[in-house]
Amino acid sequence: MKYSQIDLQWFAAEDEGRTEEPSQIKLDRARKEGRVAKSQELNSAIALLLSTLALLFLAKWIFDQIVEAMIFFFSRAGTEVLFRQGNAAVVFTYFLKCVIPIAFVGLVGGVTGNIIQNRGFLFSLKPIRPKFSNVVPHIGQYLKKTMFSRQGLFNVAKSIGKVAVIAVYGFNTIRKDLPQLLGLIQERGEVAACIGLLARMAAQLLIFAAIFFLIVSIPDYYVSRHEFMEQMKMTKEEVKQEYKEMEGDPEVKSHMERAKQELLRRNIPKMVAESDVVITNPTHFAVALKYDTSIPNSAPQVNAKGEDEIALTIRRIAKENDIPIVENRPLARSLYAETKLGDIIPVAYFKAVSVIYAQLKKFNKK
Repeated sequence: MKYSQIDLQWFAAEDEGRTEEPSQIKLDRARKEGRVAKSQELNSAIALLLSTLALLFLAKWIFDQIVEAMIFFFSRAGTEVLFRQGNAAVVFTYFLKCVIPIAFVGLVGGVTGNIIQNRGFLFSLKPIRPKFSNVVPHIGQYLKKTMFSRQGLFNVAKSIGKVAVIAVYGFNTIRKDLPQLLGLIQERGEVAACIGLLARMAAQLLIFAAIFFLIVSIPDYYVSRHEFMEQMKMTKEEVKQEYKEMEGDPEVKSHMERAKQELLRRNIPKMVAESDVVITNPTHFAVALKYDTSIPNSAPQVNAKGEDEIALTIRRIAKENDIPIVENRPLARSLYAETKLGDIIPVAYFKAVSVIYAQLKKFNKK
């Protein structure tokens, strides 16, 4: 007997194997493509709240426009044909006058919600580019995303909860005001009062729904952000590849370092010969310094440096060119570790180096 089966991987994490937190580079790349952590619920809630406030603010003006339109058509109902092009334009005009302000405020609310969530303006055409894979139905992936995932279960529970809360509030509102509404209907000449009561009930329901949806959208945003960050997680291989792209391939860097050392070896004779003094360890490190007194506010700079074989080469060239060699183990080690070729020596070593230059000056006078 065959049994229907459900792939248990549907219940696993969506990005199995992606254990590393997304890097800022990947997040920036996703942002350029229009993919950010965003909750459509928050956009809708802000748009609904602003539209409701605009509707309440313009309610009297909209009511007057509707009354004016009804008077226009009822006054002509018995004298002319209403179904003609001119009257259709009038209907369309009144419709736009009532709808456009509310629609504009709703549009502003939706844009505001996007700006808040996107943390600024974000424009990208990539999400709307035609893609054949989006046309082909993927039923398995759809079910996995909508029914067998944390976000899918959260969305189902959220929808049921919203409908239930609005239904209960609406039922209680109608039940509370129904006796008064029936009393007004039974009385003659209370049409305006009935309309006012219905408008008040609708306004209460709209305000409650807008505020409730806004409250619900806040945890929805954090859930959407969490799911987005889960989707953005990287595998260890992706992290390594990104590091290579940022820092360069280690083999290439090693090759460049060897080429740099070779270039230094070629320039060492000239740089050491132009130096004032060589400070040594005495065998492991050697740093050649040059002090150009013709430059105002200048200080000794590192003309050449090296360790082991290069240090021996610097010592040999210094002896061949009668460049003074001073043995100072801590100073040589520190200058080698903390400076690069062409750097001015750190301020912390000014005193120690000045003592050496003073000794050289005194020796030259002799």
